Amino acid sequence: MKYISNSYEETQKIAADFAKTLKEGDVLCMYGDLGVGKTAFVQGLAKGLEIDEPITSPTFTIVNEYSGALPLYHFDVYRIADSDEMYEIGYEEYVYGDGVSVIEWPQLIDDILPEKRYDIEIAKDYDKGENYRTIEIKEVG
Repeated sequence: MKYISNSYEETQKIAADFAKTLKEGDVLCMYGDLGVGKTAFVQGLAKGLEIDEPITSPTFTIVNEYSGALPLYHFDVYRIADSDEMYEIGYEEYVYGDGVSVIEWPQLIDDILPEKRYDIEIAKDYDKGENYRTIEIKEVG
C-alpha cells in the first residue's frame, strides 16, 4: 500500500488507520532518513491502539513500552553496536510477545528480523513540497 501525506496530521491518520488492522505479534520495520516522520507515524499508531500517553523516540533507551488496546514496543536501534546487544535487552520477548513491535533503523539488525513483518518506508520529496511524504507499507513473508 502506498500513501501520500502532506502534513504531520495526515501521517498520523494513515498510521492510526493502519494500527486498527494490527494484531498481537505484528512487527513493523520503519525505514527512512532522519527527520522523515518515523516518530510521527509511531505516534499515529499509538492513537490507533488507544494509547493516551506521549510517544517519544527511544533513541537513548533503545525501547519504549506503552499500554493500550495492544501493547506497543517502540525500538530505535540507531545506536546498537550489533544484534547481540538486542538479545541482552530482551528483543525476542518483545518481538515474539503479546504486542506490536516497531523497529526504527531495522537495517542495523537485519540478521535477526522476523521473516514475517511489515516494512514501512517513509520518504520526503522536496520537489513536491516541504511536507510531502510517501509512505509505503509492504507485508513481508
